Amino acid sequence: MKYSNITKGIFKDRPNRFIARVEVNGDLQICHVKNTGRCRELLIPGAEVFLEESQNPNRKTKYDLVAVWKAGRLFNIDSQAPNKVFGEWLDSCNHFGNITYVKPEFKFKNSRFDFYAETNTEKILIEVKGVTLEEDGVLLFPDAPTERGVKHISELIRAKEEGFRTAVAFVIQTDYARFFTPNNKTHPQFGDVLKTALDKGVEIIALCCDVTPDTLNIKDYVPVEI
Repeated sequence: MKYSNITKGIFKDRPNRFIARVEVNGDLQICHVKNTGRCRELLIPGAEVFLEESQNPNRKTKYDLVAVWKAGRLFNIDSQAPNKVFGEWLDSCNHFGNITYVKPEFKFKNSRFDFYAETNTEKILIEVKGVTLEEDGVLLFPDAPTERGVKHISELIRAKEEGFRTAVAFVIQTDYARFFTPNNKTHPQFGDVLKTALDKGVEIIALCCDVTPDTLNIKDYVPVEI
């Protein structure tokens, strides 16, 4: 995926989860943060960030904050981006075989999954999670407790029992990870349900991305440790 009208800035602070104050060409700008997660280890005063300038004259904020440098590595923090890049990857990869049909935002029982896909022999449900929390080269999810995430994984287990092929894809929004693992310290229940899902046959996929200030594309598989 590609952004347009990218501008560099210096992060100052984040008054709330929706906005940040960023210095752009000497001026202080109020920017929309396209990620309501904590991102505390990324959005540090003085960090170099990248903003997408909106073409909508009616918006309250001129820019969206989409990426940030951390210790020499660029992280995309746009929470809408993982679904977009996974959809592009799904169209071109052969991970699930010869896909003949794809429908985003598919409702199943009490959940809405990011993708439903079909091959000639299988019906597939896929949930996508974006990952930005990094510690010593290890990427973790979630960065805050997520009851919604637990619900999604539980529903994938039920779907697997009903004959669907099921998968949860963790899209790592930077270019390298030693491995991916659930963040059991922050939300042990999520780690527990992910382990149960793996034992029940739900596929756990982790994918890192090539990241530039104006692009994001899935690069390669990352080892998963549950």
